[in-house]
Amino acid sequence: MANLINLERVSKSYGIRPLLSDVSLGIAVGERIGIVGRNGGGKTTLLEVLAGIEEPDTGRVSRNRGLHIGYLHQGDELDDTHTVREAVLRGKADHEWAGEAVTREVVAELLTGIDLDRSVLGLSGGERRRCSLAALLLDEHDLVILDEPTNHLDVEAVAWLAQHLTGLPSALIVVTHDRWFLDAVCQRTWEVHDGEVDSYEGGYAAFVLAKAERSRQAAASEVRRQNLMRKELAWLRRGAPARTSKPKFRIDAANALIEDVPPPRDRLELQRFATQRLGKDVIDVEDVDLSRGERQLLDHATWRIGPGDRIGIVGVNGAGKSSMLALLSGALAPDVGKVKHGRTVALAHLTQQLDEVDPDARVLATVESIRAITRTAEGEISASSMLERFGFTGDRLTARLGDLSGGERRRFQLLRLLLDEPNVLLLDEPTNDLDIETLNVLEDFLDGWPGTLIVVSHDRYFLERVTDSVWALLGDGQISMLPRGVDEYLERRAANEAARVAMAARSGRVPAADPASAAGGSAAGGSAGAAEVGAGAAPSAAPKARAGSAEERAARKTLARIDKRLEKIAELEAAINAQIAEHAQDYQRLAELSAELTPLHTEREELELGWLEAADLLD
Repeated sequence: MANLINLERVSKSYGIRPLLSDVSLGIAVGERIGIVGRNGGGKTTLLEVLAGIEEPDTGRVSRNRGLHIGYLHQGDELDDTHTVREAVLRGKADHEWAGEAVTREVVAELLTGIDLDRSVLGLSGGERRRCSLAALLLDEHDLVILDEPTNHLDVEAVAWLAQHLTGLPSALIVVTHDRWFLDAVCQRTWEVHDGEVDSYEGGYAAFVLAKAERSRQAAASEVRRQNLMRKELAWLRRGAPARTSKPKFRIDAANALIEDVPPPRDRLELQRFATQRLGKDVIDVEDVDLSRGERQLLDHATWRIGPGDRIGIVGVNGAGKSSMLALLSGALAPDVGKVKHGRTVALAHLTQQLDEVDPDARVLATVESIRAITRTAEGEISASSMLERFGFTGDRLTARLGDLSGGERRRFQLLRLLLDEPNVLLLDEPTNDLDIETLNVLEDFLDGWPGTLIVVSHDRYFLERVTDSVWALLGDGQISMLPRGVDEYLERRAANEAARVAMAARSGRVPAADPASAAGGSAAGGSAGAAEVGAGAAPSAAPKARAGSAEERAARKTLARIDKRLEKIAELEAAINAQIAEHAQDYQRLAELSAELTPLHTEREELELGWLEAADLLD
């Protein structure tokens, strides 16, 4: 297969620091490649050399003539004088873009809640990021280069993006710390380190297996790094081994590395330690109402969090995940109800904002001033050892806080929280700005951390790796446990959307998720014109009264029968959901109730499809 780009013995340095040294590689037509490596290790430099933004110091870069490259930078290149419509849709009117299936899908997934006629200048950082990604996906390219595309996307949007990218005919190169995304999208992984680029077949799971095998063959002497790799390998092979295509290299030796490795953490032992530190009462949310502006986030919600619970929270952007953590921490008071903390709770809350620090203070001196020795489940650790564990070595130990990168600031912020030896830890998007190697270290630390852990993260891999249960904010005013985790969350979201669209069709209304409405309806401050075009352009799915042929009469009977059954299913689902709320702490019963919901969801989807087919006969 022909290569689109070839690098031949390419080197690139900044100052005296070599980022690429004598690198040779190529990108084939349609190939999807993920790039991993430490922050500052040369990943973005490699992208810029491939794209022609930076020229190599030595070596040769050859590209196919007429090669069309789409590049999503970590910043953006949007024109502040443009509207969203001009920046993303090239100024197309609603009736023009709404007739294009791909455009409708991209707008619905990435621009929901953003008024198309709003100025780019007033957009938030997350909104600008989604606009840049949408604009890139709506163009045609031979090669798409994405630098951290999942930033500012929730779990649902990340899953959609992965599916969308695997359907593109173009080649793809992506730099991301989202390991689930790497597995879902990439056919090959490049690791950038020490000026070199090592190539591995497959996504992240295959990369870990291959690297473990290479490490075994090389008889690596770094004991701690090997232990981390074995633990990560054990998680991948036992937790989710089927998330990547079978690698073509031999994995027998890699399997031998983990045959005697226990699970990443001993849940019972951690629970015992946590109970000793916390007692029986940790955080109780009792009959709480919580509003933010006009949005009702919680409505008579009750939730009890116990010692040693390891909880992940998911929900769409704006569902109230950060507000939930603020409520649990005590930083946000409920409108109605109580949030009670146990007497022995020592809580630490990592927010999304970076803490203000003295820019002239030094890393090691600051940490030692907080706590020179930290107690962990493994014993006592010195301040310098803790810093080394979190990637602060050599001259970074004495670096000024003002000179730290965003990723280093995030690591330092997290480390400061852990130095206070909390027994309840709330983490709001802890993976932001962290590279995969640092994420491995954080996961390893949390494996032995004996306390109650509550995590909000769009990083699905991290969420599944460090927590034991997943709860969701689904917009119904409750916090719901999902026995099957993120997969169940995505299924429920898809089912709710399908039901909402079907109900809208039944009543003759354009559903809110229709692209015209998604571009900005009145509820989101959007343009009325978009909603009007959507209503005019999309034919109503509601049945129309016409002279009754036998076929039409049969269709009406079918609609009446399906409506009646859908009402019954809604009653059954409501009853089961009530039982789920009642048995929130009984995991076995929750699993049984979830199993009862599954066939109802399947039947409802089939009935809704049949309803739409019958309605088409009456159009």
